[in-house]
Amino acid sequence: MSSSLDTARPASPARSSQPGLLLAGDIGGTKTALGVYAAEAGPRAPLIEAEFPSAKYSSLGVIVREFLKSARLPVAHAAFAVAGPVIGGASKVTNLSWSLETGALTQELGLESVHLMNDLEAIAHAMTVLDSTDLYTLNVGDPVVGGARTVIAPGTGLGEAFLIYDGTRYRAFPSEGGHASFAPTNELEIGLLNYLRKQHHHVSVERACSGPGLYHIYQFLRDSGHTAESAELTGAITAAESAPALISAAGLRPNPDPLSRAALELFVAILGAEAGNLALKVLSTGGIYLAGGIPCRNRPVLEEGRFMRAFTAKGRFRELLSRIPVHVVGLRAALIGAAHRGLELVESQ
Repeated sequence: MSSSLDTARPASPARSSQPGLLLAGDIGGTKTALGVYAAEAGPRAPLIEAEFPSAKYSSLGVIVREFLKSARLPVAHAAFAVAGPVIGGASKVTNLSWSLETGALTQELGLESVHLMNDLEAIAHAMTVLDSTDLYTLNVGDPVVGGARTVIAPGTGLGEAFLIYDGTRYRAFPSEGGHASFAPTNELEIGLLNYLRKQHHHVSVERACSGPGLYHIYQFLRDSGHTAESAELTGAITAAESAPALISAAGLRPNPDPLSRAALELFVAILGAEAGNLALKVLSTGGIYLAGGIPCRNRPVLEEGRFMRAFTAKGRFRELLSRIPVHVVGLRAALIGAAHRGLELVESQ
């Protein structure tokens, strides 16, 4: 099995003998990232880390055992961010056949404790330890001290989470808001909804606002005659897995492909509208954070103003939304969040 262990950062000799280290992981359908953390170094400084292609392994346990065999560190606890809902300490990873359960993992890995959390919950935890250098600000706004914060992350699906201040610290909560119904805001988006309804009984917002959603938008604009597909891309975009990256690259070029650019612009408007919906539902006066590779990769389009126009287009609440800070997260936050929450749990034991 291949992995990136050969490029992993080794632990320092001074720390390798420390007991009670934490194993943290970001478990996704495509990749699994693992790291070992010590309380003294914190969640942003793994002693060692590595990334694995998830689909090449039969289970998370196989990956962890391979990683720990090379790491040679006395891990006692683990905290994993999972791409899927976690209910009663159990989860099934979206787009994988893996089923995870805290008790079974604790026994299988020989650890003192294992904690599972939704990956968006982990990203939300990470928001409490990021600094300004980790963020690209789309709207400075006027943040309210102690105000709720929200996270929205388009990727393979659409993840949403929120943080509430309890008077002492922010507490993160997951949601499955990406599976709420898609709400079009204009005639073009109504056309997209009708197009998707021919394929899906329920059109969730993630059908249009995710990596696959960008491909759906591209297909809709092409098939409806809104924008013609270029000869260059005809036949090149054949697989949904690779389509989002190809569309983004073609749409962001100095001389962009017209159909790819139109798809990106519609995608950004839908993302802005959904982010505004989430901000209203949670009243996220502390700020909203756009996480994941898609917002970071397409930041030039986000900065053009289309996103913020859709975000604030909420009638009587336009002014309130214009005061909410909006940031793009410029790093992979789920692993940091899993480590942060895991270290908190270890400290409280």
